[in-house]
Amino acid sequence: MNSADQPSFSQARKALFRLDGKVCLVTGGAGHLGAAMSAALAEAGGHVCIIGRTQATLAKLAQQLTGRGLSAEAIASDVTMAQDIKSLVANLKKRHGKLDVLVNNAYTGRPGVMADSKISDYVNAVEIAVGAAAELVNAAHGLLLKAVHTGGDASVINIASMYGMVSPDPRVYGKSGMNNPPHYGAAKAALLQYTRYAAVHLAPEGIRVNSISPGAFPPEAAQQRDPAFAAALTQKVPLGRLGKPEDLAGAVVFLASAAARFVTGANLPVDGGWTAW
Repeated sequence: MNSADQPSFSQARKALFRLDGKVCLVTGGAGHLGAAMSAALAEAGGHVCIIGRTQATLAKLAQQLTGRGLSAEAIASDVTMAQDIKSLVANLKKRHGKLDVLVNNAYTGRPGVMADSKISDYVNAVEIAVGAAAELVNAAHGLLLKAVHTGGDASVINIASMYGMVSPDPRVYGKSGMNNPPHYGAAKAALLQYTRYAAVHLAPEGIRVNSISPGAFPPEAAQQRDPAFAAALTQKVPLGRLGKPEDLAGAVVFLASAAARFVTGANLPVDGGWTAW
């Protein structure tokens, strides 16, 4: 092969971020942040399994992606249910035989403050943020190993939060009704520790485990409903604006791809500098 036939250095670098031939799974994959991450993985060439509890919502996103010539499918599954996880993994094994990228993004909860947080809130938050993620990693372990054996790499990405590292500022939330509850941050902090633990214990098998900690990503509707609250949030962000779901695209593709092949046990804040104050 002469030099003219060899890929350029620029092409080789771009290839590092490609996910062609990789099977990617995103829990909560059609939600506020999940939809953007599902789209980013598909745009990088991956086949994206969009997981959630509402088939119609999942199917709509999958159709949007496939309509653009991308590869995606919708799979209704409740990852807090052991039987659903078992069925999900069996389906993946039958249809794809491996799992290259697992994004644990599913979460459900409610706003609140310390005074109205109950034991059940903490239990439920940890169950879905940590328990479901850990159960899915365990159940899909064989598929992740298959990806390592066939492609040299497998990546688990846990979606945590800046509030797993710092406390919400009560002066910002005031009486907005959008107060971030204590059980949310506690569960996300636990997810960060699980990420470190899993990274160390799965590293010998070639399975990388990292986390992303988004911050200040309120839905557009919430910003329009309470502009004063959105402005107060914005003042906390060194970059001077609130996050948009698509701001997570680069982070999730990076950690999923060969560009991060020597990155494991890391937490990547995507918060506009909030936690750097």
